[in-house]
Amino acid sequence: MKPANNHGIKRVIRATGFSFKGLKSAWTHEAAFRQEVMLAVLLLPVAAWAPVSMVEKLLLVLTVFIVLIVELLNSAIEAVVDRVGDEIHPLSGQAKDIASAAVFISLCLCGLTWGAILLPLLA
Repeated sequence: MKPANNHGIKRVIRATGFSFKGLKSAWTHEAAFRQEVMLAVLLLPVAAWAPVSMVEKLLLVLTVFIVLIVELLNSAIEAVVDRVGDEIHPLSGQAKDIASAAVFISLCLCGLTWGAILLPLLA
């Protein structure tokens, strides 16, 4: 049910609260999200201190955040599928597998980007 008088700054404040509630839920219930956050905690300082251009720093940071965003969406899809029912259904499995594939592709993108930018520095 849509709350009455939910507009303007009040809507923004409520939406922000829901966003933090979602982040807390993901942290509490999703091991993969916790692992990826810990990876981000390690990688983001490396991106900040790497001797690369600002655009390259931005690419490093953005790919890390893409992984976190896709993991959140994957977790949301899994939660909805689990809410719909406990029975095994091919479409439920397909939805979960596709969402998992999105996480995998985002991790590949992150790895490729980091490799392309940082490996030449080691040569």
